[in-house]
Amino acid sequence: MDLKEIVQTPIWGLFERGRNYQRMVNMLSDTDRNYRFYNGNQWDGAKLGDVEPVQKNFIKPIVKYKVSVIHDNLYAIVYSSQNFESRTFHKEAERYCKLLNGYAAKVWEQGKMDHKGRRVTKDAAINDEGVMYVWFDREKMLPVNEIVDKVDIFYGNENDDDIQNQPYILIQQRMHETTAKEWARDLGISEEKIEFIIGDNDTFEQAGDAAKLEVDNAVTVVHKFYKQDGTVHHSIATRWVTLVEDEDTGLSLYPFAHLVWEEKKGSARGEGEVRYLIPNQIEVNRTEIRRVLTVKYQAFPQKVADRSKISNPQDLNKVGGVIMTNGQTVDDVHKIVGVLPPAQMSPDVVKLQEDLINVTRDLAGAGDTATGQFDPESASGRAILAVMQASQQPMTEQKESYKNFVEDLARIWLEYLIVNSEDGVLMEEEVTDENGEEYTVMTNVPQSVLIKLQASVKIDITPKGVYDRFAQEQTLENLLLQGMFSVERLPEFKKYVKALPDDSVAPKPILEEIVKDAEEEQRKIAEMEAQAQMLMQRAQSFLYEDPDGQADQMAEAEMQLEAEEAELSEQEDELDEETEDAEEEIEEE
Repeated sequence: MDLKEIVQTPIWGLFERGRNYQRMVNMLSDTDRNYRFYNGNQWDGAKLGDVEPVQKNFIKPIVKYKVSVIHDNLYAIVYSSQNFESRTFHKEAERYCKLLNGYAAKVWEQGKMDHKGRRVTKDAAINDEGVMYVWFDREKMLPVNEIVDKVDIFYGNENDDDIQNQPYILIQQRMHETTAKEWARDLGISEEKIEFIIGDNDTFEQAGDAAKLEVDNAVTVVHKFYKQDGTVHHSIATRWVTLVEDEDTGLSLYPFAHLVWEEKKGSARGEGEVRYLIPNQIEVNRTEIRRVLTVKYQAFPQKVADRSKISNPQDLNKVGGVIMTNGQTVDDVHKIVGVLPPAQMSPDVVKLQEDLINVTRDLAGAGDTATGQFDPESASGRAILAVMQASQQPMTEQKESYKNFVEDLARIWLEYLIVNSEDGVLMEEEVTDENGEEYTVMTNVPQSVLIKLQASVKIDITPKGVYDRFAQEQTLENLLLQGMFSVERLPEFKKYVKALPDDSVAPKPILEEIVKDAEEEQRKIAEMEAQAQMLMQRAQSFLYEDPDGQADQMAEAEMQLEAEEAELSEQEDELDEETEDAEEEIEEE
């Protein structure tokens, strides 16, 4: 290929524009600084001579505490149908939504989303925002979730934090040169063009100090996402070669879930936790260095000696050593060797340092009270939980942001599933056989059904903190000791459960299941008692009858049994016909 034909790809021009913006606002150096201070590399670049770079890192505990507050809950994705037009479809919709919920739980478990969600939240706390990019594996029919660094994503509008309003979104990834060339061949790129997929050492602007060093040169691959005619389109290119020109993904949403730690007016990136803690951290570290130097040079007694009057000055520092004079008398040894007492350090220095740490933690909402510094033996689980929940109120905004982040992920997963399920998608379904035993079967869910569901997303949140569980266990234990689980007190227990708010410390979903089990047990007992009484009456009637009457009763019982069997067979046939009609109606729509 003629070198004159090789020109920089259009996507690369947008990529350079995004990098220039990041350089202008010092995003790259700011990112490295935030992570250094969080990780404890807080004296980077400082010239300290022979002084050890001691520090008291209070930034990491603050961030870890706040991230743990958000992830002290279990998040479950719940899909529900918004199609209220077809009454015949309503029961089917409930069934398919239940299958979708199981599918989402499987994706969450296999994708290790608890771990990835925590990483995204920590990125947002340290460096303003966390981003998850989702693509779809058609072989496994599962979405794949990848974390994207802040400096690796570029927005067409850096002033709008609603990611779905962006004119376009770029993400960059570093890929080994050999891997990139193999991928290009799989995409059908000619060998002439593949020669211009060239590795480089352009790692200076990667996030983190370790990312700036690579074993082998890699190549930067840029993905572009933009909306056109209501759907998201996708292009891929390196600097000199376009790998994917234009691909319609079929999605209406950008495949990105975006978590901003705290909104910042006029910024798509938000504001993190670390940046404004750094000045206080620096002053605490400086004070610590001053204290160390004071202790090193002044906090210990120092010897003062007249070397001209001592013949072996090298023994002055030997424990138990003999000091010999040059003929002088030793009546007044203090005239030859003396000791300077240690200097006293002002307590204001320590107080200032402790105040800086404590006040900073308190203002950040991560003081001792907030972090649960209680004696569990001196307070009940409910009391501790009440204090902790009150202190965590400032974290409500971040909790809501993470909840919205999970909702965005669930919508993207569903869109990917609908677009890629032309032949349907297999989902696990729990069924019960005639003996009441449950087992799992694979059910094919058609694409038409997924579209017809018009599913919406809701996130169920269940507390899982130590004191949350302790309070829940206390509630269950108290109810058990009070006899509330007995069948006799079921009406009273039902009223109690109904009156509980959904966000109660008491485990309302568990109590509702207990009520259902108790009602089912009560119903079965009533049926068994009724059947036993009926059989007893029939037996007594049969015994009191003469032989002809007994024969008539036996014949009547046989006829009744045959009629019941015929009625059951007829109901099964009607059910099969209704199922076939419903499936035909779904296929036609």
